[in-house]
Amino acid sequence: MYQEWGSRPLGGRAVVWTRTAGAGPQRVLPDGCTDVIWSDAGSDGGAAGSLFVAGPDTRAHLAQGPPGTRWIGLRFAPGTGPAVLGVPAYELRDQRVPLAALWPGAEVRRLAERLAEEAARSADPGQGAVPGRGGGGRSGGPGRALEAVALERLRRAEPPDPAVGAVLAGLSRGRSVAEVAAAVGLGQRQLHRRSLAAFGYGPKTLARVLRLNRALDAARAGTAFAEVAALAGYADQAHLAREVKALTGVPLGRLLV
Repeated sequence: MYQEWGSRPLGGRAVVWTRTAGAGPQRVLPDGCTDVIWSDAGSDGGAAGSLFVAGPDTRAHLAQGPPGTRWIGLRFAPGTGPAVLGVPAYELRDQRVPLAALWPGAEVRRLAERLAEEAARSADPGQGAVPGRGGGGRSGGPGRALEAVALERLRRAEPPDPAVGAVLAGLSRGRSVAEVAAAVGLGQRQLHRRSLAAFGYGPKTLARVLRLNRALDAARAGTAFAEVAALAGYADQAHLAREVKALTGVPLGRLLV
């Protein structure tokens, strides 16, 4: 089971999510985002669970764990993760990295212990968060703890690159890389370097990922595939089919089941 909700403290920069593992792997699709994830199944068997980072993907990733494993994550919008994590996004591309490889080990251990305590409390009907309040429901405590850490790191971070938001907005609207580069006053090589640091990949790959997600949104709303292709900016339905298979590993219809 998967649920997500917008982060009030972080505004449009992040969402909190929770997932409980079922019998098989879960296909996680590329979306340009970076996640900090806590799992109650510790990598070393520890009671505090484990904390890791999922970097921006260029292809689908199959997430799996023993049935009943619980994950709670904070997913940062494209371009936000590097300020929180302290590393350029390209270093995390297609990677799953222990958070202790990026932050001081003692800080990560304290956070993992806090998240484990909050998760235990929220799972206790006598102590859990009130559903619908604080954006968290039964996972409100761990979600709020992740939000608080991220917010504090964003406050201490360097001011964001002013071009990043404009690049993301332009590519999200389907504008070409050349148009976006001109709009933000950058040469295409400069745009590529800044995109690697902010998003984990160059603007062409980011545009493909964003277009995929526009197409998925339209298809999930019941739009016919031919119309999906036109709305999302593909040349035709065959182009849509090739791109979906290349980025996700399965046909579009499989993603809508």
